[in-house]
Formats: sequence, C-alpha cells, structure tokens
Amino acid sequence: MKKHVVRIVGGDYRKTPIPVIDSKGLRPTPDRVRETLFNWLHYFWDGEFAQKRVLDLFAGTGALGFEAASRGVAHVQMVETSPAALSALRTLRDRLKAHHIRIHAGDALVALKRMSPESFDLIMVDPPFDQDWLERLWNLLPAVLTPAGLLYIEAEAAVDPPAGFEILRQGKAGHVHFHLLRFAATQKTVNNAEI
Repeated sequence: MKKHVVRIVGGDYRKTPIPVIDSKGLRPTPDRVRETLFNWLHYFWDGEFAQKRVLDLFAGTGALGFEAASRGVAHVQMVETSPAALSALRTLRDRLKAHHIRIHAGDALVALKRMSPESFDLIMVDPPFDQDWLERLWNLLPAVLTPAGLLYIEAEAAVDPPAGFEILRQGKAGHVHFHLLRFAATQKTVNNAEI
C-alpha cells in the first residue's frame, strides 16, 4: 500500500515529500491552500521572509512549518503532542538539515503560556476540528505575536474573530475555511494607563 504524502510547494525544499502518518484528525494543509497562504504572506511581508519567526502551533505533518522554513524564514517553532507525528517531524527536519526548526513535544495551550512575549511574526493555527480550540486560544495569541504579527487559521467554519483581530484574507477549500488575520489592537496599556 502506497503511503500518502504531501509535497513542499516552494522555496529551498520545494518538491520534498512529507509523509502523512495515519493519525485521527490529521489533515495536512493542501498544496493549493499553502501556495495561497504564502502568496498572501509575500504580499503582506513585501517578500521579506529572512527575519521572520514562525510558530506552527498544531504541527501535525509539519506541512505549514516546513513550507515556512523552505521559504527562508529565520526560525520555525513547531508544537505537537502525537509521539508518531513528533518522530516524523524530527526525522524530516534532520534529513533536510533544517537547523532553524525547533520541535516542542507538548500541549498547545501550555506551550503558548510559557512563550516569551512578542516572539513570533506569524502564528499558524490548524487545530483538530470540533474541539473548540480557537475559543481557548484567542486570549493567549496576542501576547506572543509581534506588534505587526499575523495569524493564520484553518477551521471547519468561517471564523468570527473577537475584537482586536481583523481578517486580511480568507478562502475555502473543500470543507476547510482558511484565514489570515492581524491583531489590530490600537491601544496598549502601560502602568494601567491607555496610550
């Protein structure tokens, strides 16, 4: 039986196969959607990927994170709980000698709470469907985004973000809705005073 694979769409690792392990709820982001996302990022980042730091919060196969690494971002942090997925991620990272990728074994919520403020220019959130992950994440995401940081979300339905987030782009492929957002809070608080 032939193993299911997806391929990296662009950049240094273009055409590299990513094995898709058999795991409940695992849905690698389709090639077409990844290509669209990185076209959007190219536009919003003026083609400048080299200094960007990216968090792939529910890494799964790593398709999103490896795509970002392939496009030349400075750092990719992947977070994943499945031992089988973690093993596959580490194997591919090592084979590619992608030393700018770090892989963290653990829960997304716990990992977010431990991260330094303003650590990432892009957070990619592609959680298992029908588990209300977004509701648990919204309040934690702004703290680890840089001031101009972007948020990519895949979900089973169109996302209605809370105040402070603006949708920049969105699309649908099959049953998956995908969105690029920015945290657009216009006021910051310093010593309990709004500025």
